[in-house]
Amino acid sequence: MAGSTQVPYLLRAARGEVLSRPPVWMMRQAGRYMKAYRELRDKYPSFRDRSENVDLAVEISLQPFRAFQPDGVILFSDILTPLPGIGIPFDIIESRGPVIDPPVRSLEQVKNLKPLEPEVSLPFIREILQILRQEVGNQATVLGFVGAPWTLAAYAIEGKSSKDYTIIKSMAFTEPSLLHEFLGKLADAIAIYVRYQIDSGAQVVQMFDSWAGQLSPQDYETFAMPYQRRVVEQVKATHPDTPMILYINGSAGILDRMSKSGVDIVSVDWTVDMAEARARLGENIGVQGNIDPCVLYGSQDFIRDRILDTIRKAGKKGHILNLGHGVLPTTPEENVAFFFETAKQADKLLTIHA
Repeated sequence: MAGSTQVPYLLRAARGEVLSRPPVWMMRQAGRYMKAYRELRDKYPSFRDRSENVDLAVEISLQPFRAFQPDGVILFSDILTPLPGIGIPFDIIESRGPVIDPPVRSLEQVKNLKPLEPEVSLPFIREILQILRQEVGNQATVLGFVGAPWTLAAYAIEGKSSKDYTIIKSMAFTEPSLLHEFLGKLADAIAIYVRYQIDSGAQVVQMFDSWAGQLSPQDYETFAMPYQRRVVEQVKATHPDTPMILYINGSAGILDRMSKSGVDIVSVDWTVDMAEARARLGENIGVQGNIDPCVLYGSQDFIRDRILDTIRKAGKKGHILNLGHGVLPTTPEENVAFFFETAKQADKLLTIHA
């Protein structure tokens, strides 16, 4: 199978083919809801060990593939992974999340950042992606992922996760030139990183701008979208055929603007009806999503009905079935299994439940 020339199913959808059912994967499909992952986490408590040790990261990436056969296998990593390579150290503390100390707050710190050299600072990423491609062959599409400039800047400037983003927004509104310089450096580093992931085996790359939904539309157009576009344009200049997906949490207010980033597919969260999302985005862009992760706490009939409703609304072309956010840690594992089984039979189920 690995040696065949067949194009993996998700990649066909990402390129805009009309298919009988949408391909399916889940954001955070490798993670705490899985017993196998929790056992491994207990043995290796450091998140950075789990995501930067080649054998561990490959094993974790493949756990859901072996269990559920999704159409996409995503690199197990973190959006902050490339930051030390440009001179921003970080740690991830269980239950607290990422910590960046000292946070980036001055022009001097921004000027001292280095260009990213992934072969020097991120060689494990190449190995992980190469092994994943060998392991899954054409049975699944290997997805890479990166953080977008605004979200990485938010972590670096706030120093941690934030509820209100007062520090980065204060910088945006009082020292915009400092923030723009930082965002530009991040965009150039991320573009290098995306290309490195593609050269290492990623067939589709998703960019997470998780916190861009915290911006007003005019601030999104000033501080987030131009830098998303800067990443996409640099990647497309060298890798025009690799589909790119953009995900923003809480994006209902800026959804129409997301397509202006230049990506091929917009990943829609659950606060927007999928038919409305299609209408707002237009015909020339693919969609991903957008089931509320809490649907997976419902009955099997409820889960099935929501899946079929989403697929009907998205249509047959350019849709990748996914959640509207990452799968939640307390989700029953058997419901995740049911989600994938149902999605794989969607073409038959749609005729039965017409």
